[in-house]
This record gives sequence, structure tokens and C-alpha cells, in this order.
Amino acid sequence: MSTISKILDYNKDFVNQNQYEEFKTTKFPDKKLVILTCMDTRLLELLPKAMGLGNGDVKMIKNAGAVISHPFGSIMRSILVAIYELKAEEVCVIGHHGCGMVGLEASSILKKAKQNGIDEERIDILTNAGIDLSKWLTGFQCVEESVANSVRLIKSHPLFPKNITVHGMVIDPETGKLDLVIDGYKDIKSNSTNIPSL
Repeated sequence: MSTISKILDYNKDFVNQNQYEEFKTTKFPDKKLVILTCMDTRLLELLPKAMGLGNGDVKMIKNAGAVISHPFGSIMRSILVAIYELKAEEVCVIGHHGCGMVGLEASSILKKAKQNGIDEERIDILTNAGIDLSKWLTGFQCVEESVANSVRLIKSHPLFPKNITVHGMVIDPETGKLDLVIDGYKDIKSNSTNIPSL
């Protein structure tokens, strides 16, 4: 039996036994927080539990490395939608130690793509279209620096409101310990004191 078949069989029982009722909530995050974090399997349950979060508390966005690679990509759009349409009032970027994006190089992915039947012609088409695969498929060297960079990209976005706090953290995927990299409250406070009086 395939993985999807098993999931669908389980889902049928889940729905028929009304197991969904304990998860009922609204589309608005109760804690008014949107989190960008990594898709790492170890964080699926650990991260919310380590933060004391339950279903309905936050908007959770996941990708490889908790990285914003383009200011007008789907990650930044999701953050803006969470703020403007879904009542989020804070953002938190959470990377993790032992991330697969640390030290990742495009050459490794492209080599594996070729081994899986992607021919050089397709890669050339992307390159000729102006896509810098060496940049797009490359990870980072330091998770703390990557988190700080994503925080900066969010805060500097032309559509991002200046009164919204953006925090940066790194979680240990073994213990759940969180380390604060960027305290968004301090940034908001320092920005408000730098506003010239009229």
C-alpha cells in the first residue's frame, strides 16, 4: 500500500470518528504571531511544543532554512497577508542548528538533478533566462547570520509596516532550546526614539 493510500485510509477514520473537533479554530492566529521556520522534520511537533503553542495560535510558514530568498516571493507575500488580512501583529524567524542548508552548494543539487534525468539543456535554459542557479540553490554558512538576514529583509520590505516587531531565533532540534538572535521589541523601541520631534 502506498503512503498516500495509507494517509487517505487514516483520514477516512479520522473524519468519521470526529477527531477533527479538538482542532477547531479560526483562520486568525490567537497569539497574533506569524512564524517563518524551516521545513526540518524534527521541528514538526517540537517547535510548537517548545514555544507553548497550540492549534490556532500562530500562522506557520515553512521552507528550506527559514530563508527569504526573494523580497517579492511567496514567503514575503505570506507574511504580508498574515499581517494585513489575518491580524498578525508580530513576526518571528526561527532557524535551527544542524540545518541542511548550512554549507549547501548548488553543484550538489545540480549533480543530483542530472542523476535523476534532468539534462544539461534544461539547466542551460534556466541559466539563459537569467536565473542564477548557483545563488538560488545555495544555502548559508551560519544559521544565526541567515536568521538575521531574513529579519532584515522583512523589516526593509517597502510594504512592511514599521510598527510590527520582527524577532529572530534559533532552536536546537534535539532539546527545543530557543536562543534569541534578534529582539524585535528592542528594534521597535530604538526606532521610536530616533523619530525626530516636530
